[in-house]
Amino acid sequence: MSLITTPNFYKSGKRYFRDFSPNDDFYELLIDTHRDLSDEQSNMVNAKLILLLANHIGDMDVLAEALKAAREDV
Repeated sequence: MSLITTPNFYKSGKRYFRDFSPNDDFYELLIDTHRDLSDEQSNMVNAKLILLLANHIGDMDVLAEALKAAREDV
């Protein structure tokens, strides 16, 4: 398995009529998750989310690839 960098958002059972709609749905969820949080709380949510998703992925090669990609151009 390798890191998927093309849009890959979907919701089971939901039909999307535009390619970017699932991306918009995720962005809305992300913004709503951070709404009304302090910067410290928002940073904590991000850290917890990273660890939860990393655990879900589990594949160390994919995680290493993702970490490398995240650092590029920073």
